[in-house]
Amino acid sequence: MSAAGPVRTMAAMNSSLTHIPAPEGVAPSTAYTHVVLGTGRFVAVSGQLALDEQGRLVGEGDAAAQARQVFENLRRCLAAAGAGFDDVVKLTYFVTDMAHMPAIRQARDAFMDPARLPASSAVQVAALVRPEFLMEVEAFAILPE
Repeated sequence: MSAAGPVRTMAAMNSSLTHIPAPEGVAPSTAYTHVVLGTGRFVAVSGQLALDEQGRLVGEGDAAAQARQVFENLRRCLAAAGAGFDDVVKLTYFVTDMAHMPAIRQARDAFMDPARLPASSAVQVAALVRPEFLMEVEAFAILPE
């Protein structure tokens, strides 16, 4: 199928999602999919920070270490809802510096199929809840009925 056409894929647990990487008249991106749609149960995962199981910061000052921990926390939260990264339709990145995005993308690509990326938004913020946090990432997913 052309880069502008829909790509239907089967995700975990037989959830059917349609990825539309570049709708007609919209420039394609290699970093995300413009539109992801599906039907089923909606899962919202609150923004995750680089905290370990005991609530301790992982990777102070290290964007790559924080990103890996954030995606591990997302994985655990999705699993608690019976979901996985294949079910994610939207990620929102809140970063204190856009320079952290390459580290975030590298961590994301270790957890997600780079050929099936969800819709995404990245926002640079003045601060997060504590100054040592460099990023926060939230996820929306759709599970089968």
